[in-house]
Amino acid sequence: MHVDPILKTKEEIGYMREAGRILRSCHEHIEKWLTPGVTTGDINERVEAFLAERGATPEQKGYKGYPYATCASVNEVVCHGFPDDRELSTGDVVTIDMVVNKDGWLADSAWTYGIGEQRKSIRKLMKRTERALHKAIALAVPGNTLGDIGNAIERTARFYRYGIVKPLIGHGIGQYIHEPPNVLPYGKRRTGMMLTEGMVITIEPIFTRGSSGAVVWDEDGWTVRTVDGSWGVQYEHTVAITGDGPLILTDGT
Repeated sequence: MHVDPILKTKEEIGYMREAGRILRSCHEHIEKWLTPGVTTGDINERVEAFLAERGATPEQKGYKGYPYATCASVNEVVCHGFPDDRELSTGDVVTIDMVVNKDGWLADSAWTYGIGEQRKSIRKLMKRTERALHKAIALAVPGNTLGDIGNAIERTARFYRYGIVKPLIGHGIGQYIHEPPNVLPYGKRRTGMMLTEGMVITIEPIFTRGSSGAVVWDEDGWTVRTVDGSWGVQYEHTVAITGDGPLILTDGT
């Protein structure tokens, strides 16, 4: 069933941008905090304190029972990992995903960080997944389609023979974490919903070293990991569709 997106005014996009600035600043601090020996539980506590100091809250905490301020996904865990007390080691990669609520308006972003020095293959995976995100963002303009965005992500993955985690998708966002439309990380050009000014969406490719991208959910109902044990990375921005081009709300500007 087709559901129309909830279009945002320039003023409302401005509110979301403020949430995005806080989120971006938090990610910049996370990058400094993530060193060998730290735990994702430590990071989760620091994030919650960081947001509180700025009058913001972690929107996903309590969302459908999710118990933490962040999702912390390490190595073969590709999404929705629970923060815990395992010490991170040199060579690990960890994705920190969070949704910031500032005065009732939301921003959502995930970023993958390397702990110490990474293998060359993982450095390439990180760089190329981030590149896919920005190729897709460049197409987030009025008149293009959701299929154009998904196709840009898919073509990048296929070129490098990476897997795409297809069950995990982007979405509309505003005063609720998940609003229409769904933003798939694959698709055909010129298909799907046409992008219009006032839409705000998340674009969030997850690529894996294994070519299938197949995943399984743990018994906790949240943690998603690759079936073949290959490592995955994710990069996500919240993007507003405007007449002046894509406006990234979570890049700190």
